[in-house]
Amino acid sequence: MGLFQFLSCASLALFASNVGAVSWTADPVNPSSIPLAVRTPYLSAWLPQGAGAALGGTWPQFWTGTTLGWAGYVRVDGITYTFLGAPDVPNLSPALATQKSMTYTATQSTFVMSAGPIDLTVNFLSPVEPNDLVKQSTPFSYMAISAVSNDGNTHAVTLYSDISAEWASGDLSQAVNWTSTTSGDVWTHQVMPEDQQIYGEYDDHTQYGAAYYSTQSSTGATYQTGEDTVVRAQFINNGVLANTEDTNFRAVSDDWPVFAFAHDLGTVGTTATAEVLYTVGHVRDPAIQYIVAGDNFQGRSIYMWTQYSTVADAISDFVGSYSTALSDANTFDAKVKSDATAISDNYYAIVALSVRQAFGATELTTSKASDGSWNTTDILMFLKEISSDGNVNTVDVIMPAWPVLLYTNPTLGKYLLLGLFEYQATGMYPNQWAAHDLGASYPNATGHNDGNDEKMPLEECGNMLIMTLSYTQKANDQSLISSYTQLLEQWTGYLVQEALIPANQISTDDFAGSLANQTNLAIKGTVGIQAMSVIEGMLGNTAQQQNYSSIATSYAPQILQFATANGHLELNYNNATSWGLSYNLYADKLLGTNVFNQSVYEMQTAWYKTVVNQYGVPLDTRHTYTKSDWQMWTAAFMTDDSVRDSFIDSVYAFIGDGENNMPFSDWYDTLTGVSDGFRARPVVGGHLALLAL
Repeated sequence: MGLFQFLSCASLALFASNVGAVSWTADPVNPSSIPLAVRTPYLSAWLPQGAGAALGGTWPQFWTGTTLGWAGYVRVDGITYTFLGAPDVPNLSPALATQKSMTYTATQSTFVMSAGPIDLTVNFLSPVEPNDLVKQSTPFSYMAISAVSNDGNTHAVTLYSDISAEWASGDLSQAVNWTSTTSGDVWTHQVMPEDQQIYGEYDDHTQYGAAYYSTQSSTGATYQTGEDTVVRAQFINNGVLANTEDTNFRAVSDDWPVFAFAHDLGTVGTTATAEVLYTVGHVRDPAIQYIVAGDNFQGRSIYMWTQYSTVADAISDFVGSYSTALSDANTFDAKVKSDATAISDNYYAIVALSVRQAFGATELTTSKASDGSWNTTDILMFLKEISSDGNVNTVDVIMPAWPVLLYTNPTLGKYLLLGLFEYQATGMYPNQWAAHDLGASYPNATGHNDGNDEKMPLEECGNMLIMTLSYTQKANDQSLISSYTQLLEQWTGYLVQEALIPANQISTDDFAGSLANQTNLAIKGTVGIQAMSVIEGMLGNTAQQQNYSSIATSYAPQILQFATANGHLELNYNNATSWGLSYNLYADKLLGTNVFNQSVYEMQTAWYKTVVNQYGVPLDTRHTYTKSDWQMWTAAFMTDDSVRDSFIDSVYAFIGDGENNMPFSDWYDTLTGVSDGFRARPVVGGHLALLAL
């Protein structure tokens, strides 16, 4: 088998059960990075793991891998322990709380740790509210902490936490300013760059707006802003903060200003205390620059603003709604777990780790009407192509992420596609095929009027048709197909010309290079043509329906004739020693178009069984790397559950192999389990491919 080393399904399952060996209990697995506060492209905090790193003693990181100062202490009977971050205070060395367990679900990551005679439970909740646009668009996340005695005695306990100005800017030399305010019973620190660069980024961090750290006031609650070592020493030495504000505004790294709150929990016994709540967030306005008719640019705002007039109002509601948010999250998590574990426990581990990451690349927006009021019916969702390019609404990134939207709320998919449709309907995009994206650099959705976006014509035309039909089917809503019939027919015309014998071009896997006669692209194009046949039928256009169907039906057997050899589909026509993941067959199953005979699925299932490596089936014969999203798409149409499970188990083995310390990478080597560089990308939404079916 050359490069590819066969492992039996039993061997894979045995290996998978042994991954992630750490000193604490990890459920369902100890992944490469644990999501802490993950809501938007700019609110994305993770705990990097590698072979294992406790919450106390490790700095959280932005998705890029840069540090986000987020510190936490607990003081028990006058002795201080670090439970969050890796703060270093000269001449003071608190002990590290001992991590006992880590559990993650689709929306929560929970740590239990011992600080001497006290156990702390620290819960990070990043809500996923797919059916509530205001809640889903609110860019805040929770950290809730409770304490309980573990030795049967009572103890005096105080809590401390701070964030640094690193949450406000990726440029450590950037000058920032800050304020501390009170709104009702909510205290808030706000920190922002002095030089607000609207729509600007630095190292993928936003360079405008502000970061917010909030908590509820309580008896004995105190606050302080100032130099990191000074503020933290104040708590370590005294158990309270000074209720003072540093007014010496300066650069992020100039004496590292931090923004802290402390709470006195009083005497803690064997009944867990009420939770102390902290919230962290980042708000900017406008959020997106979007191109509209006439080559004009429109500033769009986060949908949250349709309900709140100030950030303080949004924070107060977010803090006050915690119990409801937690209840909603538990319900959502339970459904995800029930649905995913019906396939396997390992599949659940993958899916639960993917949900926050997928939604964390998106933002829901709206615009203002001419009278200044919010146009609540003008809803567009924007997605950042995190890590791989930074484009806005990249069609071939939305496509692999698509299953998570179909599973949670297909209408969110409509809001993602609408911006692409609206732009191309203006006629400003000059190419006849579907655009690759809405803009080269998030959050600037400023189009490509020169037509010089990355060219994946067959890929993107097929993607737009497949996603549009799948939305129409799942949501039972014909608004997209009736409004944009002309564009859909235009793109189908391109597929009719090009899908059967694909030209030398790239697919979504552009890193693998261009190639002529790609079998997988021919499959996607043919399914796309059949998708248009179904669309025409829905619209009552019988002649067009029959025409497209006859074309797709004639293409499918020709593709198989060109591309079948040695018991498998070839990577490209007449290349008998080549093969690849034919993940585009998934669309045929998803749509129910049935362009390709069931025997093709059976053939591919039998073949993949012979070429699976320790960490999965390679993307194709040119390399030993793979893509986790395409593995799950392929697993979804396997005709043998044992082969399906081998795909799942190999991805599970990868996420817990201890070789990586970044948010879920979708691109990695199948022999070593080492990432090839992508991190935190929304394409992990494709891991829900089995659930979307």
